[in-house]
Amino acid sequence: MSGPFFNSPSSLSRRGFLVAAGALSLAACGGGGGGTSGSAGKPVGQADIDKAMKTPTQLTFWTWVPNIDKEVALFEKKYPAVKVKVVNAGQGTPQYTKLRTALKANSGAPDMVQIEFQAIPTFTITDSLLDLRPYGASALKSTFVDWTWGQVSGSGGEIWAIPQDTGPMGMLYRKDIFDQHGIQVPTTWDEFAAAARKLHKADPDVYLTNLAANQVAAWHGLLWQAGAKPYVTSGKSDITVSVDDAVSKKLGEYWGTLAKDGVIGVEPDFTDAWYAALNKGKYATWLTGAWGPAFLSGSAKATSGKWRAAPLPQWDAAKPSSGNWGGSTTAVIRSTKNPVQAAVFAQFLNSDPTSAKMFATEQFFFPATKTLLSEPSFLAEAPAFYGGQKVNQIFADISAQVDPAFQWPPFLDRVATDWTETVGKSLADKTDTVRALGSWQSRITTFAKSQGFTVKGG
Repeated sequence: MSGPFFNSPSSLSRRGFLVAAGALSLAACGGGGGGTSGSAGKPVGQADIDKAMKTPTQLTFWTWVPNIDKEVALFEKKYPAVKVKVVNAGQGTPQYTKLRTALKANSGAPDMVQIEFQAIPTFTITDSLLDLRPYGASALKSTFVDWTWGQVSGSGGEIWAIPQDTGPMGMLYRKDIFDQHGIQVPTTWDEFAAAARKLHKADPDVYLTNLAANQVAAWHGLLWQAGAKPYVTSGKSDITVSVDDAVSKKLGEYWGTLAKDGVIGVEPDFTDAWYAALNKGKYATWLTGAWGPAFLSGSAKATSGKWRAAPLPQWDAAKPSSGNWGGSTTAVIRSTKNPVQAAVFAQFLNSDPTSAKMFATEQFFFPATKTLLSEPSFLAEAPAFYGGQKVNQIFADISAQVDPAFQWPPFLDRVATDWTETVGKSLADKTDTVRALGSWQSRITTFAKSQGFTVKGG
């Protein structure tokens, strides 16, 4: 989830965790939580895989990634009998909506699909994704950063997709503004709050950061970093919802107070006003995913050379941690008539060294593979926009600090809407954010029960 193509408004869904709307009745889909299908199917032998890959085949791949034809061409060169039709069915929400429609109609679904980490449970609950274990995917586990593998794995050991790119969270900051006001890079959240008050007092037109009241993705990333476990699924229909537990309330009190005191911004992000604010220096930091550096360099060109990168401030400096915001995968739709070819494609696209590196250099995606995250040439990149700082090295180190156990709910669309109308609204209105967390918890619980889940409170 990185790269300059995120300048367009249509890219908001990929950054914003806005999964397509639609009720998810357990009675209709026969599953829940993390999508458990039991034991893996019988492994497909290498001889059968080799035979399938030499059989003339046409696959359809839905993806919003620009210029991905270059990576697809590598696959077709290795497997000339298999042709892949690339279709842009929309980015994020529009694609998911079309996919649901096709799945419901049992017609028109692709063989493979681009899907964000957080959207995987939304499709496993409807048994829409193919478990890739029988096709050799388990062998790739050590290829990818541990926490990304956790994001594509089911509670029963299923492998629902292959990681493609990631968004471990860090802090981009304006070195010139920090220097002007004598602010040291905050390493703890207490230091961050003190800096926010100092900066805004010194210059009422400048805020240390903006926590967008429409951006549940950033909130989830901050929950993740703090060690929260907001959604924990077990079995097929049990879920524990904990968005107003002690950890969540700590965040609510912290950010709610800063918003109420008017020392941080809360305006919607990825709008014309927000872009203008970044260019004119209204915000001295941006808490963002690893795709942020490339995105910002294309969106705030007037500030080139003034930005630097650092890890997020910490709740416990002795135990550095981070969360993730963004990133996606390649999954195979269960209804495909060519599961072997589709599964091999998903694995090749994201694990083949040449293809994986191409994503990092052509689309400027932040890597999911351990090899790329330790490659000297990648780590040594020193963009002028960041004053020659080795930004990739910083985010690669951060990626190693992301908790692999974080889970997503199978109805993220509803969770996102409810957050905006409760927690987000409290930030925007400068009201009680801790109280708003209780409302969010109540809404999620009510909805989950209406869909047939057994819900345990936080």
